[in-house]
Amino acid sequence: MYSGKTVLLIAGGGTLGTKVAEELLRLGASVEILCPEEKTSDHEKLSFHQGMGTEEVLKELFAKKRYDGIVNFIHYKEAEEYKQIHPLLMTNTDHLIFLSSYRVYANEQHPITETAPRLSDVITDPHFHETEKYAVPKALCEDYLRGERAGENWTIVRPVISFSCRRFDLLMYSRDRVIQAAKDGEVLLLPEMVKDFTAGFDWSGNSGKLIANLLFKKAAVGECFSVYSGHGMTWGQVAELYNKLIGLQVRWCSEEEYLDFHTAVKEKEILTWAWYLDRRYNRDIDCSKILGVTGLDKTDFATIEEGLKAELRRLQ
Repeated sequence: MYSGKTVLLIAGGGTLGTKVAEELLRLGASVEILCPEEKTSDHEKLSFHQGMGTEEVLKELFAKKRYDGIVNFIHYKEAEEYKQIHPLLMTNTDHLIFLSSYRVYANEQHPITETAPRLSDVITDPHFHETEKYAVPKALCEDYLRGERAGENWTIVRPVISFSCRRFDLLMYSRDRVIQAAKDGEVLLLPEMVKDFTAGFDWSGNSGKLIANLLFKKAAVGECFSVYSGHGMTWGQVAELYNKLIGLQVRWCSEEEYLDFHTAVKEKEILTWAWYLDRRYNRDIDCSKILGVTGLDKTDFATIEEGLKAELRRLQ
């Protein structure tokens, strides 16, 4: 399907970029990944460039070739940083995908669609806009694309939490925390209030497939998409699945006890925004828009259990 196409993944050596690359290769594209780590490839159509996604490094790449597609995974803590780099990207590709996040959504609409209010739309507190360094800059970059860059060949994607063997998430536990707790017999605290809330949570293989299949779709240009396969689970079900697969033990507790525990190990400002403006929200997301444009349906994706089993096998 993508034979003859070359796609550059900027900062694409991590959890999500790896899966996007796998799907692009399956679709016949050639893939180049720019990442800080030194990596080698055993696939004839996959190559790596070691470096950061700075203007200088990108100009060196673009001096050698133009790319059919670019997926930019960099999180810009300040929107102005992205505004400086965007024209360079746009000049050197036919289709640019910008990674925003499902975390931009407020808790105003259920199920959540792409037109649902964002946090930056409904929160007027200046402190939030000045200190929150994830959802706010993502939204500002979205506004820049829709405003000053309207009419260009870009697409905004808003992935949910995407787990892999690099990170097994459970609410605000991430990286190897869940795996290590299971090995050590540690009981993790979880707040009862979110037990029946839909988790903004999916396998990275599903998210990567969706993003890869948005490339080069005319209907995707100038649009925004929640990246979610529809295989939803509540946080209670996710906890039960970890228990089933790796023996993880959890104890459901009050919100106060949960936050007291996390405040001891996380920066308070980060905890405040991540908890109060994301994880304590019911993230039931309508994925009909992205499925419609990609031409995929729910049966094309692994279930959460299948994805977890696949990633746990990678650890063996």
